[in-house]
Amino acid sequence: MSLADLGLDQWRSFELPTARRVAQEAAHQVEGHVTVVETMEHLGAPLHRVRIERDGQEFALIPGGAVTLGFDLNAWQPSPAQAADYAESLDQGFGCGSDLRAHLAHVLSPRRSVTLATVLMAVEDEDLTEPPADMPAVLAARGLRMPSSDEWEHGCGAGTDTLFRWGNDCPLDRIPHGDRTGPHQQLSGFGLRIAHDTYRTELTSDVTAAHGGDGGESVCGGYGYMLAWLPLATANRNPSMAEFAYGPDGEGLCEDFSTRPVLTL
Repeated sequence: MSLADLGLDQWRSFELPTARRVAQEAAHQVEGHVTVVETMEHLGAPLHRVRIERDGQEFALIPGGAVTLGFDLNAWQPSPAQAADYAESLDQGFGCGSDLRAHLAHVLSPRRSVTLATVLMAVEDEDLTEPPADMPAVLAARGLRMPSSDEWEHGCGAGTDTLFRWGNDCPLDRIPHGDRTGPHQQLSGFGLRIAHDTYRTELTSDVTAAHGGDGGESVCGGYGYMLAWLPLATANRNPSMAEFAYGPDGEGLCEDFSTRPVLTL
């Protein structure tokens, strides 16, 4: 079996020695070396985390296969505190709908099933050095590529079906920026430092989506607590920010955006 065909369920079934062998094989394929193989508790079951270093950059193993992405609004209701906080934001002229569910329907990707290849994804995102349209060629020169939006969501959520990668709740007494104790400071299930700072806006190969942040817009705009946390939601594709990033106004601000390079196995 090719490593690219490794599914998440199969990955979860491996004992640690088998996971170590897979990690070594992946590192060999990309001419890197394994730095971490550990087993963590995730979604009530063990999940192996692998880090591989290549050319001074660390990558996490992201097992794929048949996975479910997006957010199911039909199976979710906001807490009274979340609904009230959004209502306050709406009174200030912020938000995209009459209630929080309507707002989320505008910015989140829908629930769907997809099949993904197993890849190595950079643990940290990196700033763009060229306009977004030129980044595929820049990364290809290093043997890398931009992730797809589906790959980004999967890397962030690691199999979760909640609004955020850590659950459905977020602190409603503070904004995420500058908060060093909040749940966004935890690594993702796969060990990525992702969706942790709303000032970080990650671009993928999908020109209609931006992930993990909104360039600090929600912080500087005084949108309210719920809207300040929502850029970190796993399925948030932030269409307005994507339109700006890939439009003429965004070309001169490439350093304000980032991407998370992928190594294909």
